[in-house]
Amino acid sequence: MDPTLLDVLRRVDTPTVCNAIEVVQGKRGFSDFTRGTMVCTEPGQVIVGYAVTAQIAALAPPTEPPDVIRARRMDYYRAMHDAPKPSVAVIEDVDHPGCIGAFWGEVNTSIHKGFGMSGALTNGVVRDLGDLSAGFPVVAGSIGPSHGFVHVRSLGGQVSVFGLTVAQGDLIHADRHGALVIPPEVQAALPVAIAQMQATERLVIDPAREPGFDFARFEQAWNAFEKART
Repeated sequence: MDPTLLDVLRRVDTPTVCNAIEVVQGKRGFSDFTRGTMVCTEPGQVIVGYAVTAQIAALAPPTEPPDVIRARRMDYYRAMHDAPKPSVAVIEDVDHPGCIGAFWGEVNTSIHKGFGMSGALTNGVVRDLGDLSAGFPVVAGSIGPSHGFVHVRSLGGQVSVFGLTVAQGDLIHADRHGALVIPPEVQAALPVAIAQMQATERLVIDPAREPGFDFARFEQAWNAFEKART
């Protein structure tokens, strides 16, 4: 990834990126983002990286032989380790919306952080909130106490997380608001678009935070704001 793009993406929240994508596209209607409310283990942090995808399940014990399940689990960890960095684990729990098994806890956050990954996105469960590896945010569907019968079902395929379809290698931006996939065709233009959008928003935000802000000053600021973004 271009270092400038990576630096910018790490310094802004996901709503900013969502808006900036529409600035680059020149229209509203970008829709490659999660729906609904998710939980984030490190609310002040963002996750940026290329998706490494997998599916898990936990409601029932696996029906395949134990050696097959273990081999797939090792293939999973190898894929996470070998993925181009920055990378994000994007895990679909196929039990959703009835997920009960926390794949993400103290052990897996430590392992994936040790592999150099940026964080995880899942529609599944996270636990061990007081013991998670610091600096490895998890954006998850819920919090729960049990790991159930959690096991890896598949690797590297297309997955769905809270309405967001993610393919292996997609560029992910996520935080406490949810997550999105950044289209390849807008990536190079995002740093300029983000700077432009933030400068435009200051035309309203700065006057609104000054003493004596009233409707007349609002109207003046709003006119400048509308002119700048057209």
